[in-house]
Amino acid sequence: MMTPRADRRSQGVRRAPAPGPRLPVQPPSESEGHHLNVSQFIDEHYRHFNAAALKDASEAYARAVDDGAAMYVTLAGAMSTAELGRSLAEMIRQGKVHAICCTGANLEEDVFRLVAHNQYRRVSGYRDLTADDEQALLDEGLARVTDTCIPEDAAMRKIERAIIPMWKNAGEQGERRLPHEYVCELIRSGALAHEYEGDPKNSWLTAACEKDLPIFVPGWEDSTLGNIFVARVMDGTLASTDIVKPGTEYMAAMARWYQARQSDKRAPGFFQIGGGIAGDFPICVVPMLRFDLKKQTPVWSYFCQISDSTTSYGSYSGAVPNEKITWGKLGPESDMFIIESDATIVAPLIFAKVLGW
Repeated sequence: MMTPRADRRSQGVRRAPAPGPRLPVQPPSESEGHHLNVSQFIDEHYRHFNAAALKDASEAYARAVDDGAAMYVTLAGAMSTAELGRSLAEMIRQGKVHAICCTGANLEEDVFRLVAHNQYRRVSGYRDLTADDEQALLDEGLARVTDTCIPEDAAMRKIERAIIPMWKNAGEQGERRLPHEYVCELIRSGALAHEYEGDPKNSWLTAACEKDLPIFVPGWEDSTLGNIFVARVMDGTLASTDIVKPGTEYMAAMARWYQARQSDKRAPGFFQIGGGIAGDFPICVVPMLRFDLKKQTPVWSYFCQISDSTTSYGSYSGAVPNEKITWGKLGPESDMFIIESDATIVAPLIFAKVLGW
């Protein structure tokens, strides 16, 4: 019986010829991709599939802002822990972002990075960790987010010690504020500036505070500082939860923001990183205004989502943009893009393209 290899030879399959002499390699010319900046590299190489969607979405983003649209950016996942501020902060400074909606975790983790940057630990082989390895990290006071460990004492507890007096003072003065306003006051006060380990230029929240950018943080209680706040009310350190305004007041503020911008030359655009409450909460303001408040309201003129979620069980995160037409959030005339990839890879590239880097 012939072996499979012998059988293939009998049918005319030949071995690859021996390699010939090497030819001298010519260095690529600039036009062939050598010494291209990020924007030029995207133009040259990002031509198909998700890469083409990235390029198209970037160019449409830039056109929307140039046409007078306010751009609303949402942050889900652990973008602050992933140091997205290294590109997002410059987008804010250059006037390419006009409002941000983020989870409570993204709000606080940008500040955690500022005060404890050098004490974060990266775990490159995180997929190989055992349960005992994870317990050892906890015993060291390290909370893991994928490949990055946040130091509890140097980050979370340091911010807790700084913000509790602010919460107590608000209670004594009978003040009520939105969650992010306390954190922004902490940054603006400079009280922690002498303890910064991270560079403030890489902090998107610092840039947002400097620009007085509107910030919306739905579901803030689902965060470390939100948990701490409730714990301090329960143990009597704080008198009441009333000093922090609820998420319904964020929705009202969101509606006022959209109404103020809908008279612009072009209706606002929506750039969504991930899914969840950070994206679902603000995009709903349009159908709320149109169908519940019965106000003439244009739909979002631009929509782009970076997501690696699949559509299952009616998920919002994995829903394709055109489904949003049926909910009155987008229209057939809206620019719509979805990029199915990792936001830590895609978002900085899009921001670089918009900035012309």
